[in-house]
Amino acid sequence: MRSSLPSKIFSGAVVGIDAQIVEVETDVSYGLRNFEIVGLPDKAIEESKERIGVALKSSGFRSPHTQPLRVLVNLAPADLKKEGALYDLPIALGFLLASKQLHFDPAQNIIIGELSLDGKLRPIKGALSFSLLAQSQDYRTVILPKENAKEAAAAIPSDNKDGVQIIGIETLKEAVQFLKGSLSILPTSLPPQDKNRHDQPFSLFFIHGQEYAKRALEIAAAGMHNLMLQGPPGTGKTLLAKALVSLLPPLTFEQSLQVTKVYSVTGLLPSDQARITSPPFRNPHHASSEVALLGGGNPPRAGEITLAHHGVLFLDEFPEFHRDVLESLRQPLEDGTITVLRARHRLTLPA
Repeated sequence: MRSSLPSKIFSGAVVGIDAQIVEVETDVSYGLRNFEIVGLPDKAIEESKERIGVALKSSGFRSPHTQPLRVLVNLAPADLKKEGALYDLPIALGFLLASKQLHFDPAQNIIIGELSLDGKLRPIKGALSFSLLAQSQDYRTVILPKENAKEAAAAIPSDNKDGVQIIGIETLKEAVQFLKGSLSILPTSLPPQDKNRHDQPFSLFFIHGQEYAKRALEIAAAGMHNLMLQGPPGTGKTLLAKALVSLLPPLTFEQSLQVTKVYSVTGLLPSDQARITSPPFRNPHHASSEVALLGGGNPPRAGEITLAHHGVLFLDEFPEFHRDVLESLRQPLEDGTITVLRARHRLTLPA
């Protein structure tokens, strides 16, 4: 006997550095106790069954582990590999909706978040990508952990008064109360000063002399040229290279979103910074592998050349890098992008 119709919550998955919609469908029926998640979930999602059960109980709701219920959760599309614990909150809300413990309209909401055992929400990666996804597909609200709210709000233009609302929440109970309409939460927005930071730790003012080298840096920065520094140890080559990024102009809003999205997805966005407005500087060690520098893995991840997008990639001790790593830099230097091909993945990243 079926207790209710299946529920559908909209969430998302990050593919490369972009997000796409994932539908979290939940069916609850009477029977032998069982909780199954299908749709190519990874180990972190498989383990969410236990986290969700305890979090629901801690928040004052009936847990599927204490009732004779068969719970089936489908993450669609089924052929897309799902990763991470960001589906905890949509699965929990889908269960409450399907078991009639909660009533709300899930349409026009993108919901993401990892649950702790006491029902609190932990931060997730890629919040900015989900905010951009909501804007591109006309969703009205993004519900996510409060620690990610400023990051997601950085993608909302200041003149967008009637656009996507970013709702940061702290607990599962708070999310339920907001969706029921019994709790009002103001959308997160950034003041202008948080959107226009341009701080650099190094500057040409730190360097005395070296006029020819400084002139070369200025020409390279003005024309976005490549530059090779050669000389004996201790002459200031590394300091000059680090000062190069201070000559670059602040990132435009579109460039800032591109760079911030990369750092958001990789989990490298500074906690005190909602959006990166200064050109990035990356200085990988000469022992770095080809995958670390170019990107790749399974699933593919961004490498150092993508993390240096719109900024500076500094290869110190250049002759010490592996030859295959140096040879593989030729095509990205020409194209400005890097295409990573794997058996089941094809990913084009900015570089």
